[in-house]
Amino acid sequence: MSTPTALDTRLTDALAQFRRDGVYKTLNHLESPQAARVRMEGRGEVLILSSNNYLGLAAHPTVMAAGKAGIDHFGAGTGSVRFICGTFTIHRDLEAACARLVGTEASLSFVSCWNANEALPATVLTADDIILSDQLNHASIIDGLRLAKSITKCETGVYKHGDFADLDAKLTAAADKKVKMVVSDGVFSMEGTIVDLPALLAVCRKHGAVLWIDDSHATGVLGATGRGTAEHFGLVGEVDIITSTLGKALGGAAGGFVAGSAALCDYLTQRARPQLFTNALPATVAASALAAIQVLEAEPERVTRLRENARYFRRRLEELHFQPLPGDTPIVPVILGETAAAIRMSESLLDEGVFVTGFGFPVVPQGAARVRCQLSADHTREDMDTALAAFERVGRQLGLV
Repeated sequence: MSTPTALDTRLTDALAQFRRDGVYKTLNHLESPQAARVRMEGRGEVLILSSNNYLGLAAHPTVMAAGKAGIDHFGAGTGSVRFICGTFTIHRDLEAACARLVGTEASLSFVSCWNANEALPATVLTADDIILSDQLNHASIIDGLRLAKSITKCETGVYKHGDFADLDAKLTAAADKKVKMVVSDGVFSMEGTIVDLPALLAVCRKHGAVLWIDDSHATGVLGATGRGTAEHFGLVGEVDIITSTLGKALGGAAGGFVAGSAALCDYLTQRARPQLFTNALPATVAASALAAIQVLEAEPERVTRLRENARYFRRRLEELHFQPLPGDTPIVPVILGETAAAIRMSESLLDEGVFVTGFGFPVVPQGAARVRCQLSADHTREDMDTALAAFERVGRQLGLV
């Protein structure tokens, strides 16, 4: 066995510190498809309340059959980047469906939404431009802006969360910039809150700024038919650029997309480095994602059921004297205070057969540690009542309620 390198020694010491600090993440291995209830290695059946499988499509027979047909028809991999010989007809079909779903002229698929969020600003912005980001945006957006600043020398900035007066002031100060871009999550994943899109759009229009919304936790979730944040507010077609994922409500396999004008998507095809130097989204994933969109369009009642489940679960938690954050999304964070309390709650719930993830500082503010529940359209009333009974038992055992 080789002698550990200086890097190995440093990483080993850091991992030991993670364990001492109680922030080391242990992987739980599932032995069955992602669903409301799964088999977890070493634990048997577990009720899942931490999945992004919002519509229950990850194991939907039609979605799985489409993935199998995709691999039979197109093979296991693309074997190339898009511009050489890695573009299959299923990519074109998927991209047309994504654009139709979110209400834009065109879309372009990527291997993940993280990939899309890194590609977009670094490809389209220049040193003459500025991009401003909400304080609580997803890490992929934060890293995308860092990359864009390094590569293009564009100016970047952060406005206070949901504070559009602050955004207005920053855009006013940037009046000389050729392109002004503003980016916000549609749904903020740790809070479960929805951006005030009408107010944000008004500020952007006032300053002629391009509005980019990451709808990863809203696609398939918000709006009467699951078309996202814009549909929720009756503003389909008004957002300039939408990025989203195929890895949450839309089947959960992998992949993401940028949706906007045909010119934007064509330019990204020509110049985005993740398009030019990375193999295309596997055709089997594209096929299953396309089928998921088709199921969503054919069965909008899944969105209704998801919304009803979230309302029921949040209301019942309040009746049990927990403190879920208010909201209209299936992300239901339960505030417990200190990090240790959130970790104990999560571990004790798993012992009860309910899997919920705990989050503490520095992921969330000091004193606002929480367990984050995520509901699915596939959760039955029995599933939710089982989870709620476990919450009540554990909450009493730990003196939290």
